[in-house]
Amino acid sequence: MEVRTRFAPSPTGYMHIGNLRTALYEYLIAKSQGGKFILRIEDTDQGRLVEGSLDVIYKTMKMTGLQHDEGPDVGGEYGPYVQSERMGLYMDYAKELVEKGEAYYCFCTKERLESLKEANAEGVSFAKYDRHCLHLSPEEVQAKLAAGEPFVIRQKMPESGTTSFHDMVYGDITVDNAELDDQILMKADGFPTYNFANVVDDHLMHITHVVRGSEYLSSTPKYNLLYKAFGWEPPIYVHLPAVMRDAHHKLSKRHGDKSFEDLVNEGYVVEAIVNYIALLGWSPSDNVEIFTLKELEQKFDMAGLSKSPSIFDIKKLTWMNSEYLKAMDFDKYFELARPKLEEALAGTDLDLKKIAALLQKRLETLNDIPRLVDFFKELPDYSTELYTHKKMKTNDEIALSSLQAALPVLENLSDWNETAIHDSLMALVGELGIKNGQLLWPVRTALSGEQTSPGGAMELADILGKEEALRRIRKGIEKLSK
Repeated sequence: MEVRTRFAPSPTGYMHIGNLRTALYEYLIAKSQGGKFILRIEDTDQGRLVEGSLDVIYKTMKMTGLQHDEGPDVGGEYGPYVQSERMGLYMDYAKELVEKGEAYYCFCTKERLESLKEANAEGVSFAKYDRHCLHLSPEEVQAKLAAGEPFVIRQKMPESGTTSFHDMVYGDITVDNAELDDQILMKADGFPTYNFANVVDDHLMHITHVVRGSEYLSSTPKYNLLYKAFGWEPPIYVHLPAVMRDAHHKLSKRHGDKSFEDLVNEGYVVEAIVNYIALLGWSPSDNVEIFTLKELEQKFDMAGLSKSPSIFDIKKLTWMNSEYLKAMDFDKYFELARPKLEEALAGTDLDLKKIAALLQKRLETLNDIPRLVDFFKELPDYSTELYTHKKMKTNDEIALSSLQAALPVLENLSDWNETAIHDSLMALVGELGIKNGQLLWPVRTALSGEQTSPGGAMELADILGKEEALRRIRKGIEKLSK
């Protein structure tokens, strides 16, 4: 049996972390077993569609590398399946159930249904439709249809017994059929409900594994009863526990929790985000944590899925992101870093590649770049207290004498590059008979005006250029002289 999974988002907003994790696990289950991964847009609830959401879905799938394997041909490429483009077939399947006695037409008005809810509200823990239209005669039904009365089609649920199913994460689950309402399959606007279109499409697309959030566990008996009514084989179910902000609260955009797009905008690398999300509910057998997507395809095993909720830890993601940046090929890293550098250092002619190289091992996120490079563009108004460093054995007096000694040496330097600067300053250390730090710390401080900086005295002097470096050293001497 070929394993076939599908990611079936509704275009109703941003791509939150739980959505992306579901897509990733669907993809990995298929790829780890040599199967097919399908993308299907479930847009039957037209009232909830949000403009731009489709673009977010497509962009996210492309950025993360979760490429689907089949769909309608669009200019020689596979496009996603879109439910609103498959409208004709859902009504046909609903009518098939009506003919089998598994579903029925319902002509109840919105007002009647509202009054039914109000009547059932007091003292009733589970209010259901009262099956008023189930008892209409065939002649009454035909008359109403001929008169053009609005209708929905409802599934006829069994009134007794139980429905059971097995879930790969939660095990065997049984539900009392008396708790199940006669759910609507086709709405009055002619669109199928989410549940109905979901089952029909999963069958027609030969989906073998359905992966979704644990909030759908209670709906699964309804799905299985639809499969049974049609005489179809149900898929294997994999329900995932929630992704939590903390021990008591789910992730929620309304409460400020971040979407995938937010994380990218905050300087997190896509590969690191995908890697981290893979670990939110899945544990590899060997406790390794850093994986490329290709490695995840080979490593992923459903046996590693947990039924316990996972807490999204931004500190852990930040650590993982820094590891990705450190290990990244420099050219790829520079392409990611360059926009931030160009924005932060606009109006300068500094060597961005040299600055990027200094930053690569120090960054946690790409958004750290502006803060770390500001001093290259403009020397901050710093306090001379920065020159005092216990470990470097420096104070204001030592710093002043070191800068005064370094200035003429650097002024007379004909070749201005990191090697020449290094050699001249190291020779000066030997002449003065002082520790390296007693010269290099004051020079670095004068050049950066910061407590810490990416790179030391030689690298900063080289990048700033001779004229600016000497100007900053003179400024340091002036500050210390006061």
